[in-house]
Amino acid sequence: MVFLYYQFHCTMTQLISRIRCSIPTALLVFSIASFGGAAPVYAAALPPEVSAALKDVGIAPRNFAAVVQGVDAEQPLLAHNVKQAMNPASTMKLVTTYAALELLGPAYTWRTEALADGTPAAGRLAGNLYLRGSGDPRLALEQFWLLLRQFRTRGVGEIGGDLVLDRSAFDLPPHDPAAFDNEPLRPYNAGPDALLVNLKSLRLTLQPDPAQNAVTVISETPSEGLRIVNRLTLGNEACGDWREKLKPVVNGETIELSGSLAAACGEKTLNLSPWPADVQIERLFRALWRELGGTLRGQVRDGKTPDTAQIIAAQDSPPLGEVVREINKYSNNVMARQLFLTLAGERPATPEGARRRIGTWLAEKKLKLPELVLDNGSGLSRSERISAEGLSQLLLAAWHSPVMPELISSLPLAGVDGTMKKRLGDSATSGRAHLKTGYLEGVRAIAGYVLDASGKRWVVVCLINDPRARLGKPAMDALLRWVAER
Repeated sequence: MVFLYYQFHCTMTQLISRIRCSIPTALLVFSIASFGGAAPVYAAALPPEVSAALKDVGIAPRNFAAVVQGVDAEQPLLAHNVKQAMNPASTMKLVTTYAALELLGPAYTWRTEALADGTPAAGRLAGNLYLRGSGDPRLALEQFWLLLRQFRTRGVGEIGGDLVLDRSAFDLPPHDPAAFDNEPLRPYNAGPDALLVNLKSLRLTLQPDPAQNAVTVISETPSEGLRIVNRLTLGNEACGDWREKLKPVVNGETIELSGSLAAACGEKTLNLSPWPADVQIERLFRALWRELGGTLRGQVRDGKTPDTAQIIAAQDSPPLGEVVREINKYSNNVMARQLFLTLAGERPATPEGARRRIGTWLAEKKLKLPELVLDNGSGLSRSERISAEGLSQLLLAAWHSPVMPELISSLPLAGVDGTMKKRLGDSATSGRAHLKTGYLEGVRAIAGYVLDASGKRWVVVCLINDPRARLGKPAMDALLRWVAER
């Protein structure tokens, strides 16, 4: 019956559209209600171009999972290894950001406060100044400066006591920035912090100077006492992976840069996370406070704000809708971890509390993801797991959610911006696919929404867990093109 129906369908198609038709060789599921009833529902095997791309680089089909499903369809068009629990890399941010938009709301903000345990008089605060964090993922240099400027414009120029850093909003285990990949200076390895300032990072600008056969280093982030020893050499080769050719070493207040930067690279930005959080905040605070004409007599230390302290100034974050956009467009791991902890809803927030709340939220939405393993909610983890089916269910639910516009607009647009800016720009997918990317050693992933040539929207999920995963981008791109060109 299936064969006869297909043969009949092909004949009619040939007569009407003159489209070549052949007996399918890649049907996993094919059901027919009746000739005059609903259209057949099926899940096709991998398109030939996707299978060929996997074969070319030696990625086993069993290590590849994919789902393609219309946003209003009841069954997938394509389903391959859909129930297999896999490491999703940064596509796990879709779980965290979607949950946050629904549980907190797109207008949610964080507040960082400056408090005093005494009343300033004649431009002097005799006691301590407390900085109390709430886990703001986006307390950047500019926002931190605005907070200090508020304090300064209220007439305080001298702090007689200490600067006390209050991180009591989070309760976290010790964090080792070298634990994940032995790259402790990389900013993405910075741990979460209730008082996270400027993503705990320092920005350096590297400028090739062919006339002097040298590389100039400029510190863009104020930092009291910073000393840079520049041992960089200027290279003549192609730029390539320029970051891997640099060897930064931190010794106290000194950052020594060695290695080479090719002249062909042009100006580059090097972000480092060189110090523990207390040291980083102290050096930044002292530099900015001095620029504002203020003085600090005491030391900088951790502590809790007393109940009697009074708020002198406060700085609110951008709304969650904007924060989620930055997390997803640029795959910011540190910000994602901050948001994940905020979801705990309890104070002090803990990772376990965040996992519980997300689990409850999924249950309330009747989303069954038994394979889901949450670690820190960012995807920068070797233990996090989800299936292609689970991720597609989440995206389908998001499509019908009131926060759908905020989530979709936060995703990189193929060939246009974010982590997809330089990808698929010369294909039918360009400007028509909102996709979250993910990459770890041994993992490649992509998930989101693709608009095809007829105007139909599809959820697309693709996960690769394979030692050769780094070579899997052509197969993923082939799948995306296959959907966009439908």
